[in-house]
Amino acid sequence: MSGHSPLYLGFDLSTQQLKGIAVTSSLKVEHEVKFDFDADSKGFSISKGVLTNESENEVFAPVTMWLQAIDGVLQRFQDAGMDFSRVRGISGAGMQHGSVYWNIKGERALESLDMSRSLKDQLADAFAHPYSPNWQDASTQEQCDAFDAHLGDATRLALLTGSKAHHRFTGPQILRFRTKYPTKYQETSRISLVSSFLASIFLGKIAPFDISDVCGMNLWDIKAGAWNENLLSLAAGSNNTSDLKQKLGAAEVPEDGGAFLGNISPYFVQRYGFSPTCAIAPSTGDNPSTILALPLRPLDAIVSLGTSTTLLMSTPYYKPNPAVHFMNHPTTPGLYMFMLCYKNGGLAREHVRDSLPPSSDAANPWQQFDQAASTAMPLGQSSDLNSPMKIGLFFPRPEIVPNVRAGTWRFIYEPSTSSLMAADETTWNQAGDDARAIVESQFLSLRLRSRDLVESPTGPNAHLPPQPRRVYLVGGASRNVTIAKIAGQVLGGWEGVYRLDVGENACALGAAYKAVWSVERKEKQSFEELIGGRWKEDEFVKKIADGYQEGIFEKYGPAVEGLDLIEKELLKGEKNK
Repeated sequence: MSGHSPLYLGFDLSTQQLKGIAVTSSLKVEHEVKFDFDADSKGFSISKGVLTNESENEVFAPVTMWLQAIDGVLQRFQDAGMDFSRVRGISGAGMQHGSVYWNIKGERALESLDMSRSLKDQLADAFAHPYSPNWQDASTQEQCDAFDAHLGDATRLALLTGSKAHHRFTGPQILRFRTKYPTKYQETSRISLVSSFLASIFLGKIAPFDISDVCGMNLWDIKAGAWNENLLSLAAGSNNTSDLKQKLGAAEVPEDGGAFLGNISPYFVQRYGFSPTCAIAPSTGDNPSTILALPLRPLDAIVSLGTSTTLLMSTPYYKPNPAVHFMNHPTTPGLYMFMLCYKNGGLAREHVRDSLPPSSDAANPWQQFDQAASTAMPLGQSSDLNSPMKIGLFFPRPEIVPNVRAGTWRFIYEPSTSSLMAADETTWNQAGDDARAIVESQFLSLRLRSRDLVESPTGPNAHLPPQPRRVYLVGGASRNVTIAKIAGQVLGGWEGVYRLDVGENACALGAAYKAVWSVERKEKQSFEELIGGRWKEDEFVKKIADGYQEGIFEKYGPAVEGLDLIEKELLKGEKNK
């Protein structure tokens, strides 16, 4: 039966690769393929998927390279024995914030593709601008300042759009594009996000923005569920925003994340053998798609422990501020996606690790780090809850949360008097204290910024303090048991700390699950209900540490206040420079 059962495709268009994954109705993975831009593309002088103009801090990618990749990935599916006639639905994920500028010729060409020619050949002249700004682009400081100031300040902008202005966000990027390339802007008939670009190709016409990904533009009023006219006027350079609205397809942002956008383009039916009834669902951003890689419940937390550190939560509460990101949930009305991003994650931990004596176990370079972190007392504190706490910040790179320069700061915090003192060699043993302090400080920052979103459980655990239900760890450091144990002690998680192992395809997998839900859901059946009923937890999740531990979790409460005080002191110093 498996040879004839329905399949669903999910795609992830990221900076360096296009990945594709095929799953069955029961969520079993049947095929996984990828197209690596550096290794597999032809005719593009890229490095790590992008081109750069360092003089203007620009980072961008050629859009036609992505077209080449779509045909390439589908060919690899076919070479692996994929029967495209089994595919009933497609969705995707795209790196957030990037913009694609179509011209009218491109819109028309998209609707009349010739199956005998490649996408790249037919759509080479489809764009008013051949490049899409990458999320690493930092060319828009002037435009970000304008966005932050336009409604009064960054806090007001975050309240309306879910985030303060960021270099990579689409609104500031459109403003810069309009002023730098006025003729190309006039020639632009439609603007897509990377996610809606991907959906457009499969749909054979320009697809609308996704209800979650539209929140990464600094243009969408999240609570009003509409474009903000003041911000549109800033990007458009005029109080008459009708032209920009037309370019954005302003009337076309479906609230339903699983909406039926239409059937697949005849190009793919004729060239690859897809069924003409294959449905196209909205594609979303890469971060929103990540939280769809499991049936994440409200108040669960995903912590990505890679080169950077990222916290993702699904929450019913909308409490934005300039230090965090809020977006609509990609599938579930009434929920929001909360996101925190830090530059200093694994790199900072490795910096401390490398300052310790070499490991005696060549196969485990973390041996000394783990031993130091696991044998030190929490916060370097004695059993007395009011004894001094050791709290440090370790930023080998400039940080964005908080927005401070690179540096290392070690403090002694007196919880009884809420006082700080810079640590010295008499109060801080770097070899013994740094390893635990860096892990604690990273998780304390997550707890500080998510504390207004968590709540106490109901039922038999109602006596517990507010905390996540579960903490899921992903990324390279998720396999480090010492780090996982400290995560549970600081962040809690009354059901424990779990490692989520879905390989490197979480975004594509989340998109495939979204396609399953879009096509097979019953009326009013939520993503969590359908996917949760089919998802086999034991195949993807393993409990690796305890979460909430009475007494230890409470000890970290005053430390959160101490970290907050330290950050405020550092920010004062930054302003005085």
